[in-house]
Amino acid sequence: MRQYLTHRTGLVAFLGSLVVQIQALSPEYVACQLQENAEASPLIGCPEGTLYVSPTDGRANFQGVQAAINSLPSTGDAVILIGEGEYFETVNIARSAPLTLSGNHHFLRRDGQLNPSTAHDSAGNASQRNIVHVWNDLYVKPGVSDPETATLIISPSSGESFGNTNFRAYNIDFENRAANYAISQALVTAISYANASFYGCTFASYQDTWLTSSGAYTYVVDSIIYAGWFQNVILANRACGGGITAWQGQSGTKNGAYIADSKIIRSPDANATTVTDAGCSLGRPWNAMAVAVYLNTYMDESIRPEGFTSWSGRGSIPDTTYYAEFNSSGPGGSRSGRVAQDHILTSEQASSFTLEEVFDGIPAWIDFNYEA
Repeated sequence: MRQYLTHRTGLVAFLGSLVVQIQALSPEYVACQLQENAEASPLIGCPEGTLYVSPTDGRANFQGVQAAINSLPSTGDAVILIGEGEYFETVNIARSAPLTLSGNHHFLRRDGQLNPSTAHDSAGNASQRNIVHVWNDLYVKPGVSDPETATLIISPSSGESFGNTNFRAYNIDFENRAANYAISQALVTAISYANASFYGCTFASYQDTWLTSSGAYTYVVDSIIYAGWFQNVILANRACGGGITAWQGQSGTKNGAYIADSKIIRSPDANATTVTDAGCSLGRPWNAMAVAVYLNTYMDESIRPEGFTSWSGRGSIPDTTYYAEFNSSGPGGSRSGRVAQDHILTSEQASSFTLEEVFDGIPAWIDFNYEA
């Protein structure tokens, strides 16, 4: 299956009213992420064995993220702390061994350092406080496929049936800087046969930003961007193309794109001449089993009155798709002009769309202690 988010820049924000002491951090790792004394070891507060990456700090184990990943053994816990800086590289996660957080469930975790002067500030959004930027500039052209353009690739190594069982990234900006317009498909993520979750991150490109492919499960919170569950995210449109979601579904599964308690806006860095008003659709089908559900989501003027649209040149939306909304708000949230295939849910119907229902239980690979 293929599922994309296109023409998006990720602006990380918490949109609810929760007030906590630590903003956009995992409390178990805050001591590791926040470096307030430049003279102290950058690994103070980090789990034993943590690798440190920095392009400028002579104390670092590695200058690049991929070099650190390549050094890891095939088994055992792994934590990598990434220091402030710009990392021009493709990060490829093929490691499949479980990696431990709690001692019961395992993961490979990449921690971005934060600015200690702003990390606890509830104003703004997490992306404004991230100081780690990982990027490449690849795009689809003869000999280069969609997944090969991604800045972050998570997939099994050759001969393996499943990749990383618990990958997590915290407070990192991932970008594809191929161009400041839709030059071609230029992915930020390509995730297949893996469990991956993201906290306080951003994902920025101009076309096909996010790909959750076959056998992959992704969870994104206090971030953006794609069976994919997106909680408290901002989807910021740099332009309008095929649709915010383009899902290829599979009969008999709940796989789909689920966007909850979130916000859809025109990106602040959209080209001034680019028209987005009433131009962006909530989704279009990649096949006849496409699924996209929006719950409690604010939608600005960029959303088309009909909401969802068909794939260009392929007639109407198949009735076998499942498109749904609950409690949409904002100028683009009016349901009066929506297509017939859009299910406008009641409160009772919407209550069945929970993380537990979508993932058939509470996934052990999600960090529910993360405080947005």
